Amino acid sequence: MSLLLAMTGWHVEDWRARFQALLPEMPIVVPGEPFDRRAVHYVASWKHPAGSLTGLPNLAAIFSLGAGVDFLFADDKLPEVPIARVVDPDLTTRMSEYVVLHCLMYLRQQHRYMRQQQAKLWEDDRNQPAARSVRVGIMGLGELGLDAVAKLKVIGFDVAGWSRSPKSVEGLQTFSGEDGMKDFLARTDILVSLVPLTPETRGILNAGLFAGLAQDGRLGGPFLINPGRGGLQVADDILAALDAGTLKGATLDVFETEPLPVESPLWSHPGVTVTPHNAAMSEPEAIATLVAAQIRRLEAGEPLLHAVDPARGY
Repeated sequence: MSLLLAMTGWHVEDWRARFQALLPEMPIVVPGEPFDRRAVHYVASWKHPAGSLTGLPNLAAIFSLGAGVDFLFADDKLPEVPIARVVDPDLTTRMSEYVVLHCLMYLRQQHRYMRQQQAKLWEDDRNQPAARSVRVGIMGLGELGLDAVAKLKVIGFDVAGWSRSPKSVEGLQTFSGEDGMKDFLARTDILVSLVPLTPETRGILNAGLFAGLAQDGRLGGPFLINPGRGGLQVADDILAALDAGTLKGATLDVFETEPLPVESPLWSHPGVTVTPHNAAMSEPEAIATLVAAQIRRLEAGEPLLHAVDPARGY
């Protein structure tokens, strides 16, 4: 029985060493070297090459090495076995830090003050709204979204949430589905996107959605924060909305193509803040520990935690 590490863009030997230390009794194998495909019972994957997980007759489970699983479902030859994603308290906390940071940056107009510093311009602006008068809308009420909600409410923001299916959360105004989207957007000054990437949500951050955001808020216009998935956003629509004033600013941590190409106009647009997909970087040791614990659960006959629903894609 062995664990196959199938990944691109990461140092596979570092991951092999982590897993070998946690699972000393289990051979850890990697593509490109000889191994018995019949012995592979588990796969730990991060953006594995499409089709590379076929021909594993005894495969029992696939583990994503990140919170997202959209890259798995992009493989049309993915084996039909249980899939689990990473739910890591450290990752959740880091994501909430990012969301709170950039909501505060917009609340306190920090981008403007940095531009003024570069121009050596002193403008004592007394128009400083309180957090309680700024409406934040969280799209996606999973672990990441709910933690961000809790921490934004501590700061004092007026927070609401939207999810694809109805959710009841104590102390939170919630909206759901297409019917709830219009009212959700109309009360949102800062939109935070934490929905999973599925065929239904691909490109959801588009011109039509931006047009529905509140234009009457204390910040003088709406802002977008997307630390979720690059496939959720339509970059051309973001740029057009910024130029038209439909959006006042956008903070983007994720992109359809990464690294973000140097020729992308997102780099230089004055209304865009670019960060290099580091909103929620979990420690590799923590991820490996979680996956190893899941394998031990399965070996002991216990159910898989954080299993993905293939019908929903998350």
